[in-house]
This record gives sequence, C-alpha cells and structure tokens, in this order.
Amino acid sequence: MGVKVAVIYYSSTGHVYQLAKAIEEGAIDAGAEVRLRKVAELAPASVVAGSPDWAEHAKATEDVPEATLEDLLWADAYLFGSPTRYGNVAAQLKQFIDTTGGLWFERKLVDKVVSGFTSSDEVHGGQESTIISLYNVFMHWGAIIVTPGYADDVVSAAGGNPYGASSIHVDKNPTKEELAAANFQGRRVAEKAAQFVAGRG
Repeated sequence: MGVKVAVIYYSSTGHVYQLAKAIEEGAIDAGAEVRLRKVAELAPASVVAGSPDWAEHAKATEDVPEATLEDLLWADAYLFGSPTRYGNVAAQLKQFIDTTGGLWFERKLVDKVVSGFTSSDEVHGGQESTIISLYNVFMHWGAIIVTPGYADDVVSAAGGNPYGASSIHVDKNPTKEELAAANFQGRRVAEKAAQFVAGRG
C-alpha cells in the first residue's frame, strides 16, 4: 500500500476542481492511494442556481464525496485547493479548516505533509496570498509544507508560481501547462510524503 494522500478542495465553476484532478493523477502516478474530496457548499441553492457555470459544475461533481475529519486522520499528506476570495481562502474551505481545532489540539495534524493550490480571475488576483494563508494554518498544525518551488520546468511554463499550482480564468478550463504543474505538485507531495513516512518507520 502506498502513501495516503487527501486532495481537499472547494470549486465553484470548475478550475480548482480540474487542478485537483490533475494533482490526484500526479499522486497516483507516484504510487499513492488518494482520496479526492470537496468541502460542503455554503452558498444558498438559489444563488448557485442563478449562475449557469456554478450550477453546471455543482451538478457535474455531485458524486464527489464531501471531506470529513476522518480523511485528515487517514492521510499522510494533504493538498488543499481554493479559489481566491479577495486574496484569501474561500469561506467554504475555511469553514472546513475551522473544524480541525480538535485534531490540532490533540496534535493529530503534526508532521502531516501539506501543500496548497488555487485559481483566480487575474494574474495578480491573489494567488500567492491565498496559498500563503493556507500555509499559515499548516504552520499552526506543525505540518511539513512541501511546495513545487522551481523543482521542474513545468512550474515556469505554467506561469512560475513556486508556492503551489494555480490557474487563471482566461478560459473555462485551465491550460495544459497549468494542469501539468498541478500534476507535478501532486507527484512531488506524494513522493516527499513517502520518503518521510519510510524514514519515520
């Protein structure tokens, strides 16, 4: 059995979901067992229904299981993804993170390998600050942050974000370069988690 990786995300119209899928594939390619999980939607159904892209994505991903704290206990590594909201994490993902207080208090999140990814409307729409806000949480957990850095040329080809995979909403779908960077991040996190778990054993 390979290292266990949880990819936990929030996505309203699909960009972050597609990055999450690419990350999942990268982790699987590295030999990991992966759980892909979305967090619960907080927006009223009427608001979701009023946006065609949002409603379409909600319908398309209704079979993706919702994240639970048990997923965090199960996994050796996590990758959290969120669209930018004023340079910060979306409320939906933040709400899930805010339920981890008990696990934090019991030190159940110490030494988990973690990373973050995001998507925004503009190049300077808050990608770096959104990911860093996730990393602030991970430091409180005592987790081990693994970023893509510039460890592979795919990072620069996708726009050069060393903090984590990201995409820009120029089109409905992330570019192939952005998806390649996400795939690399998933593979890298799984590989580093496997090395850490093996060393700890």
